[in-house]
Amino acid sequence: MKKIKARAYSTLLVALCLLAGVLVYICRYAVHGRDWVAFPANQAVYQDGRLTAGVLTDRGGLVLADVADGARRYAADAATRVACLHLLGDRAGNIGTGALLQFADRLTGYSAVTGLPAGGATLRLSVDAPLCVTAQEALAGRRGAVLLMDYTNGEILCMTSSPSYDPDLGFDPGDGRYEGVFINRCISAAYTPGSVFKLVTMAAAIETLPDLYERSFSCTGSTLADGNQINCTGVHGQQTIEQALANSCNCAFAALSLELGGETLARYAADLGFTEALDLDGIPTAAGSFDAADAGSAALAWSGIGQSTDLVCPYALLRYVAAIGNGGVLAQPTLFAGGGGKETRLLSPDTAQALKSMMNYNVVYGYGEGSFPGLTLCAKSGTAEVGDGSSHAWFTGFLDDPEHPYAFVVVIENGGGGLRSAGPVANAVLQAAVNTTDGAN
Repeated sequence: MKKIKARAYSTLLVALCLLAGVLVYICRYAVHGRDWVAFPANQAVYQDGRLTAGVLTDRGGLVLADVADGARRYAADAATRVACLHLLGDRAGNIGTGALLQFADRLTGYSAVTGLPAGGATLRLSVDAPLCVTAQEALAGRRGAVLLMDYTNGEILCMTSSPSYDPDLGFDPGDGRYEGVFINRCISAAYTPGSVFKLVTMAAAIETLPDLYERSFSCTGSTLADGNQINCTGVHGQQTIEQALANSCNCAFAALSLELGGETLARYAADLGFTEALDLDGIPTAAGSFDAADAGSAALAWSGIGQSTDLVCPYALLRYVAAIGNGGVLAQPTLFAGGGGKETRLLSPDTAQALKSMMNYNVVYGYGEGSFPGLTLCAKSGTAEVGDGSSHAWFTGFLDDPEHPYAFVVVIENGGGGLRSAGPVANAVLQAAVNTTDGAN
């Protein structure tokens, strides 16, 4: 009898162990099944380490990448292939931030219940491929990046980086025009921001200096900080704070930076997302930098102007101007059609409204509305000196237009003046976006 009981207990123990093992497997399958399927060694969806499942389309249903005869295929139109290359990624996976790599688990179409569907899943991205083509053509071969998003729902409508190439034709690695071609400059690069960073300094000043709007700022063409000369782009005389931003006056913003202090400016830069690595639907982005220089130093004065050691990722700047346009609330950017992501308040409604008014003043009294016909534009230009005698050209902002709620960033490496070089690129993309929307209506 004792032997029978012992055998029964042993059998029960084995059964319990087997059950526990099955339960552990089921749990791991539920949690990690998608990762197992998307593992490059899975020959059901990969061939030579390349995903052979799934379709990516733009927001209008235009096929950007699919699979034919077990091989990855890109859009039929060559201009679309070039403009959307960094968004999608290349066949060899050199562009590590591309959707084909980053969204591989979704492209397989795996379901814990139904398994793998034949051909994988179709993912509809938020981008408008023709807008990307417009942006790429406006860059005209210059190194840089263009981003456009709907600031009310976070959908990124345009993301293109230059230089690019046709993935069906390849490029000559020895051709200097393609240096850094695998970098998506929209999200994987950080640049000296120049005067677009004054929007950060301005936010700090609005919320820290109660008499800001009653002050008058003097500009004689230069000022001193710790015995070092800070040069301005002109002689602006006496100015209000609105005029100082429209003039992009270095003297005024040097004075603000010295008064605010490095710790305050560093805190604002961090809180607004400029100094940390962010992510876009899980895709990592480049971190920027802001060093809290010593009180009263020339380095501190220059840092508040957007020079010194400041670095900004275009994607981080897009988030910021999108929040300003949306009343201080950031709708989390996304590359997937449908939007509706998490919302985060970056600025108070009053601060956002003040910045919006000043950025519109920039356009009306500084840049000229005629350069942006038909657009209710709020913007800031930037000309960032980079130490080799050249400057990065920036132009950023948004449309104050409920029918066309678009925020944008344009940066052109070594492009010269921000308004002169990056402004026309922004105008071309915004005009196309507005016309596309109006045509759809």
